[in-house]
Amino acid sequence: MTTRVNVEHIAVVLVRPQIPENIGAAARAMNNMGIGRLIVVNPKNCDLSRILKTATGTSIDVVEDMEVHTDLKAALAPFEYVVGTTARTGALRPALTRPRRLAQQLISISRENRVALLFGPEDRGLSNEHLRYCHTITTIPTAEFSSLNLAQAVMIVCYEIFMASGDTPSTPMPRLANSFELEGMYGHLKDVLMKIGFIDLQNPEHWMNNIRRFFSRLPLRAREVRVIRGICRQIDWYTEQLDKLRNKDGGT
Repeated sequence: MTTRVNVEHIAVVLVRPQIPENIGAAARAMNNMGIGRLIVVNPKNCDLSRILKTATGTSIDVVEDMEVHTDLKAALAPFEYVVGTTARTGALRPALTRPRRLAQQLISISRENRVALLFGPEDRGLSNEHLRYCHTITTIPTAEFSSLNLAQAVMIVCYEIFMASGDTPSTPMPRLANSFELEGMYGHLKDVLMKIGFIDLQNPEHWMNNIRRFFSRLPLRAREVRVIRGICRQIDWYTEQLDKLRNKDGGT
């Protein structure tokens, strides 16, 4: 039995696109590969007439159903698995997978989980702040010149997803924690770890990025997030009791 990626659970997320025609061309590329959910976050120009110049034929349906958000965190809240695309590598943005390998992994992930594919602005791509929401990062291999047009990048990733198949039924990955649940956990962890002095108060996000990358490799299920938050609540309670004892001793 051949299994494929569940494209009904795949969404393309364009972060701060600058050129309306690129939005339309991305919608057309998605439509060619059977992916119908398009999310645009904080676009610089969302001129519908210009978008429709490049979103021809049935691609217009993708544009008509397009979601527009002003905040990336809110846009990603329902998704259980987030993939970032980038041409730039570095210590803070390791290229963990190629699109073809990613597509194979999504066969099992997409059966029970909603997947967001993030593409950054045309001029600079996704920032480290954008990538912190991602479970994994993919880089499209190129020759010496690595910069791709936005719609080209969307087409390549969506093509690999469309073509991916497995000869044997894959074991579905259980429902993972969605971005809303994860961000709540990370915020709780940050507060607790600052309180007990585990992370540097001057640069907490640097340490939190390391923690995010660690958990993203697992990745976490919803019930596991609840366990971690339960531990955080217990640490909160314990530190509050210590503070009360110190204040009591200091007042006697």
